[in-house]
Amino acid sequence: MRAAAFTSLGGPDGVEAIDVPEPTVGDGQALLRVRGASVNRHDLLYLQGDFRLRENHLPFVSGVDVAGEVLDVDESVERVAPGDRVVLSPMMTCGTCQYCRDGPENYCERYHLFHGGFAERVVVDADRLVVLTDDVDLVAASTLPVAYMTAWHMLRRADVDAGDTVLIPGATGGVGVAATQLVAAMGARSICTSTSSSKLDALGVHGGDHRIVVEDAEMLPDAVAEFGPVDAVLNHLGGPFTDAGLATLRRGGRMVICGRTADRYSTFDTQDLFLEHKQVLGSTMGTQADLERVVRFVEAGQFDPPVHETYDLEEAHQAFADMENRDVVGKLVVTP
Repeated sequence: MRAAAFTSLGGPDGVEAIDVPEPTVGDGQALLRVRGASVNRHDLLYLQGDFRLRENHLPFVSGVDVAGEVLDVDESVERVAPGDRVVLSPMMTCGTCQYCRDGPENYCERYHLFHGGFAERVVVDADRLVVLTDDVDLVAASTLPVAYMTAWHMLRRADVDAGDTVLIPGATGGVGVAATQLVAAMGARSICTSTSSSKLDALGVHGGDHRIVVEDAEMLPDAVAEFGPVDAVLNHLGGPFTDAGLATLRRGGRMVICGRTADRYSTFDTQDLFLEHKQVLGSTMGTQADLERVVRFVEAGQFDPPVHETYDLEEAHQAFADMENRDVVGKLVVTP
């Protein structure tokens, strides 16, 4: 069986198509024919050695977002059957800690993500599969778990409702595009920023009530001011965008942070935070119920997840190069 694996760490040249052992179904598992596995910044960070992956773990097959068809299931599996079209909820949880018992599941003390989607076939826990209707494209479905589940969970954490105004800095990235589409689907208003006017123009096809070019975080409060106080900020950038985003919030407004693309560390005005009753919340991924809700949005035709480009396994290195260049709007998907 062929897979696109990390054979060295550092950059896209370390991604190669290689032969790997054929997976076999174990207890409670299902075998999938992978039709789409989207590339996320999480995968790129693994490749760059920013996470726990080390040279002694190589070759390593990444790929968190997976959609495809069920080929086989363990005899104990009832949730899915061969022939079902599915998308994987990639959360791996222990099922026994306090947070697994009480929920939400993404609080699990041993929470981690599935890897292995950049391959022709993959074995997964069957209870983590969400069945899709026939009219949902499998390549598009593979874009949903990380970006859209994360964005939807952030919107829930921020308690966004119809009519609210939501600021999305870096709106042309994966989570940003997902948030823009979801904000529109729920009847809220979005203010979307990017350093690129051409990428904002491309985003306009998918939503974005107000699209603003912002060269750096210091410009953000003034650029947003003309659109009125902001109810919520969805911040996947971190760094200086935390303080800048807080400055745009109305009294009692909420910021949810899910990433550190700009910087891991932020400095902000604590007096503004407590005097104005603002809230800063952390959020990681989401729950399987969040993914199921996002799938229902797509099945109802409320939005189509944009796919910028597809790549076969031999071209997977180029997908990582394109992600590094950041000159895309929509998801990059490996199609084994």
